[in-house]
Amino acid sequence: MGLPRIAVSIGDPAGVGAEVALKALAMQDLADSAEWIVVGDHGALEAASPGYQPRMSPRIRFVEVGALGPALPIRFGQLSASYGAAALEYVRRATRMCLAGEADAMVTAPLNKEAVVLSGHAFSGHTEFIAQLCRATESRMLLANARLATIHVSTHISLEQACRLEQRRIVRTIELGDEAMQLLLGRAPRIGVSGLNPHAGEHNLFGRQDSEIIAPAVREAGRSGFLCTGPHSPDTVFLRGLGGEFDLIVAMYHDQGHIPMKLIDFGETVNISLGIPVIRTSVDHGTAFDIAGQDRADCRNMRAAMRMAVRMAARRTLQIASGGARAPEAG
Repeated sequence: MGLPRIAVSIGDPAGVGAEVALKALAMQDLADSAEWIVVGDHGALEAASPGYQPRMSPRIRFVEVGALGPALPIRFGQLSASYGAAALEYVRRATRMCLAGEADAMVTAPLNKEAVVLSGHAFSGHTEFIAQLCRATESRMLLANARLATIHVSTHISLEQACRLEQRRIVRTIELGDEAMQLLLGRAPRIGVSGLNPHAGEHNLFGRQDSEIIAPAVREAGRSGFLCTGPHSPDTVFLRGLGGEFDLIVAMYHDQGHIPMKLIDFGETVNISLGIPVIRTSVDHGTAFDIAGQDRADCRNMRAAMRMAVRMAARRTLQIASGGARAPEAG
């Protein structure tokens, strides 16, 4: 089997996406680990790293999207509808390459949600947009680093809405998390399911969702063969995971999972989209407009996202070769 082919979308041209992508790919060991396809516009890449192409490995090729129109100086740190539209087009192109079998996985640099919305597109996040392109209806977000991983039952919705739990959605989240972690670990993960309320409801003193919705979901998933327990008190479940009891934590909503994961290892935590027919990883930081264009951006998080994509794509290829998984199908 050859090296995996990984598409990299460069994010908002006014942000640090192109900079961190090129810095990461300048590292020989990473460049040699895959066939890389950088998806963006030459103007944005050249602004981020003048004369970038001759310095790149022959394993890297560039796909010119042409989303920026006539060449203009990039205005780093500036909110722009045209930049938002371009960033979205880079993601669209990379996704379609994966669906068409031209790439085995994709890595996304950060875009600016406000800039995308200014361009006239309804947008809540990369995961949701890619799921829509793939015609997937049950996408999830997983955060992973070398020490722990967490998957979210819900992400970019209000806390009020997130508290309206559904047993079926929790079970499906456990299933998707297990599938992803098998690609990362090569074995079935040990899963700890967080409660929603303080102390997981404290025997219904602080709410009934834990006993009436989450606990039955955990039992149902356990009957299906998943190595899961819970609901566990949210204020200790991540500590128990760090102690080695769990490989994966199921968080009930966005901040319940994001806050501890960013505290554990912000620089190396990777965002992974689940429930879609393509492998997609991403940095877990934003466009950093305040330092864009100054050659100050740290590429560690992008490097981690790229390595994660290579690892998952290689394991997916092995699974398909052994008959353990189906290749992605276009929606």
